[in-house]
Amino acid sequence: MAGQNRRAGRIYLKIDGALQDAKGSFSYNLGYDKNDGIIGADGVHGYKSTVQVAYIEGVITDRSTLNLAALAQQDDITVTLDLANGKTIVLSEAWFAGEGTVTTEEAEITVRWESSTPAQEI
Repeated sequence: MAGQNRRAGRIYLKIDGALQDAKGSFSYNLGYDKNDGIIGADGVHGYKSTVQVAYIEGVITDRSTLNLAALAQQDDITVTLDLANGKTIVLSEAWFAGEGTVTTEEAEITVRWESSTPAQEI
């Protein structure tokens, strides 16, 4: 468990419970509606809500046991991102939405999973 002063640092990425080799910075969006103001000539009239997709994205390191074809075809999986501040982001019923491109110099794979249901922040 993180102390109250820790905000960032080590993360753990799991796909259906299997730990992955997370590398670098990850980002996520819980997938709740985004509100934008409606502005008229006489002032603000209110707001409109637009849907956002829930996602987790970042970079993982390729390894000999990683099946890239299987990764690129993932569907109906659970992705969890354990953060250094003690939070866990859970993306359920997710699918792989990345390109599946690997760079060889650092063995990097940019990954993105999306879901039609909001992610949970635990």
